[in-house]
Amino acid sequence: MNWLLILIIIGIFITGGIVLVGVATMSAGGEFNRKYSNKLMRARVISQFTTLLLVVIYLLLYT
Repeated sequence: MNWLLILIIIGIFITGGIVLVGVATMSAGGEFNRKYSNKLMRARVISQFTTLLLVVIYLLLYT
């Protein structure tokens, strides 16, 4: 397995973790939700974009 594929897999898990924490935070509500829900969703978008960019680079290099 090459290093780019490993980075893609790590990015998938990071994005999934952020989504799970964000959804749990929004469903629980409270002060933590008001303070961090928007930041978590921004982090999700950034991590999702980075992972997608790595997938595109992988496809360009290895197909």
